[in-house]
Amino acid sequence: MKLSIIILNYNAAAFLELCIYSVLRATKNIDVEIIVADNNSTDSSLQMLHFVFKDQIKVIAHEENYGFSKGNNLAVEQAKGELLCILNPDTIVGEEVFEECIAFARAQPIMGFLGVQLIDGTGKYLPESKRHIPTPKVARQKMLGNDRNYYYNEVGQNDRGKVDILVGAFMFCKREVYEDCGGFDERYFMYGEDIDLSYTAIQKGYQNYYLGDQKVIHFKGESTVKDRVYLERFYGAMGLFYEKYFKQSALEKKAIDLMIKGMVAVKSKQKQANEAKELNNLYLVTEDINLELPIKMKRVKHAEVWDCPLEDATILWDLKTLKIQEVIRFMIQTENLKHRFLSPKRDFYIGSDSSNGRGEIKYM
Repeated sequence: MKLSIIILNYNAAAFLELCIYSVLRATKNIDVEIIVADNNSTDSSLQMLHFVFKDQIKVIAHEENYGFSKGNNLAVEQAKGELLCILNPDTIVGEEVFEECIAFARAQPIMGFLGVQLIDGTGKYLPESKRHIPTPKVARQKMLGNDRNYYYNEVGQNDRGKVDILVGAFMFCKREVYEDCGGFDERYFMYGEDIDLSYTAIQKGYQNYYLGDQKVIHFKGESTVKDRVYLERFYGAMGLFYEKYFKQSALEKKAIDLMIKGMVAVKSKQKQANEAKELNNLYLVTEDINLELPIKMKRVKHAEVWDCPLEDATILWDLKTLKIQEVIRFMIQTENLKHRFLSPKRDFYIGSDSSNGRGEIKYM
């Protein structure tokens, strides 16, 4: 088995369905297994996996929510591939991304982990795709609004190069590297484990890389309610990372603890942008001349969408008839548009207009 793709899911059924669909398209010429490990979801995830994908994927149904680290580690234990890709369920991948990652990995004998350029549901670049090691000094600067030393700006957004830290939404590696690094540290329930594993790889003499020419849509946070528990886990992971890797005096540790508590208190008072927005000037982009949907819209082919008056428009992409890479390219080259993605069965669409809130699911 060449490649095992691990998708850890928790209550993200609709986003997971489109994720798997895109992965199947991107791996049709690869010796691959797709493993979905479900962390005891309470939505329709397991039913969807059974009825929609059946024998196309392997499903591991965990009896409890083990969190990101343990959930992925348990799935990797059952994987057979010599290469691994840890992938979030709220992603949509382009058709060439896995082939490009495989080719790159073959050419890099000391490669640790490999990441790609992530964009959100509006096409906006997510700078956490490549980061520096978040030392206490760098993290303090970031929390005070100075992220110059936090993101890895020495490598261009669309370039390839060596970086320090990657994001867990897409982490590609050789299985032997994952095992040598011990997998994700299970003391992290959620958040921080990708920083930890990236840094562990560097400490062991590996080099992490970023492929900026390969783009993946990451809607962000579809498995997470951003409440106070989330904030405590998010910022608490930072404290765990410092305690593990950076020797601190009692005074420094107390300062970090106070900073973490302060960030949790501030962020918990901020409202998240979760409300659904009205979809104006809706364009259905499809190559299927017979496709009819029960919503008011204008129908255009992909080649025609560039000529449409797109100010304050919403684009509904029929992924079944379009090349995902071309959709991603359009998203990056346009601004101030809302994007929705139609399921292959044409019974719902998904989208997200903010990387700080959960996305929208609309059933038809």
